Amino acid sequence: MNRRPETGTTATASGVTSSGAVFGAPCWVNLMTRDLRAAQEFYAAVLGWRFRPARLGDEFTVATVDGKPVAGISALATSLQVAVAWTPYFAVRDADETAARIRERSATVAVGPVAFIMGRAALAADRDGAVFGIWEGQLYAGWETWRAAAPAWVRLHTRDAFEAAIFYGEVLDWASESPGCCDVVYEQDEVVLRSGGHPVARLSSGALEAAPDPTVRPRWQVHFPVPDVDRCVAAARTHGGSVVSHDPGIQATLRDPDGGVFTLTATTVTTVPTAPSAG
Repeated sequence: MNRRPETGTTATASGVTSSGAVFGAPCWVNLMTRDLRAAQEFYAAVLGWRFRPARLGDEFTVATVDGKPVAGISALATSLQVAVAWTPYFAVRDADETAARIRERSATVAVGPVAFIMGRAALAADRDGAVFGIWEGQLYAGWETWRAAAPAWVRLHTRDAFEAAIFYGEVLDWASESPGCCDVVYEQDEVVLRSGGHPVARLSSGALEAAPDPTVRPRWQVHFPVPDVDRCVAAARTHGGSVVSHDPGIQATLRDPDGGVFTLTATTVTTVPTAPSAG
C-alpha cells in the first residue's frame, strides 16, 4: 500500500504541527447520544463534569474537570443512525488510508471519513464488531493535555486479544518502525498498548461474539478513574442510570439513561494504565 511520505511537520491530534507526533494511540473518547442536555445533566451529577462548547459545532460539547478536558459528548446518534455508545478514537496520519486498511481486512467503516473544521473522522467496527473511531488532524481538547491528565483509558474486550492486536497493528501501525507509533507488549493473557513507554490501552480475550447480552460481546470499554466509585454508583441510580456490575470500592460498569455503557475504576487500583507526566 502506498503511504504519504514522511515530512518534517505533521498535523497531529494536539492541534499543532510537530515532527514528534504520536499515532495509533487513543487520542479521545466520545459519547454519541440522542439528548445532549440530558446527557450533560447525568454526567455532571455522577462525575462532576462541567461542559463547554466544542469548535466542531452545536452538536458537540467537551466535558471538563478542573478546567481540563475529559471527554466529548455529541448529539449525533440519531443523525448518523448509530447506537448510543462511548467510543475511543485513535490518532492516525491519514483517515482515508486507514479506512482503506480497515476495509481490506474484512472490517467495516460505518461512517466517514467525515470532514470537520479541524480534521477528519471515521467510525468503524473491527472484524468481531467492536466499534472504534479514527481521527486525523487537530483535536479540540488537545492531545498532550488530555494524555497528561489521563482522564480515561480503554480496554478492548474481544474474542481473541492476540488476533485483535494483529488487526489493529496492521490498521494503526502498532509495533511498526514508523515515527510516533505505539509499541505492543504481552502481559499474561493481555495485550498492552504503550505510547512513549506508557500504557494507553489493554486488549483482553474472552468476549462472546454471539452473546445476547451486549456487555459481553466484543467491544471497546471506556474507563474513567474516580476517587469514590460507590458514590458515583449511588448518584447514577438517583439520576436514572443503572448498574451493570459493581465491585464495591473498586470498579463499576454503569449504563446512562440513554443506554451508554461506561466503567468507573477507583483511582487507587494499580492495574490500570498510569498517567504519563506532563511535558
